[in-house]
Amino acid sequence: MAKPALIAKLTCLDGKRDDAIANFQQMFDHIATGEPGTEVYVLHEDADDPNVIYFYELYRDDAALATHGGSDTMKAVGRGLKGLLAGAPELIKLSPRMAKGVDL
Repeated sequence: MAKPALIAKLTCLDGKRDDAIANFQQMFDHIATGEPGTEVYVLHEDADDPNVIYFYELYRDDAALATHGGSDTMKAVGRGLKGLLAGAPELIKLSPRMAKGVDL
């Protein structure tokens, strides 16, 4: 079975993207030591839209994805994003089939 992966699109309010990105530092700190099942977690700035952030995420298994989504750190990040986003994040669930640079 393929590892679960996600693409998340977050659209920030005008001028709030840097604040939203700064809010995610706590998640990256947490993942480094507290989520061994989070294998890839990359924040991207949209090169054409100064209000958009994308994430690409890859997890060892469904349990690792559930651990990430239900963590206290995720809840804190969500609280920190209040007043920074123009709407709810858009999530696309993926099942990777081929890759270079990651083990599937």
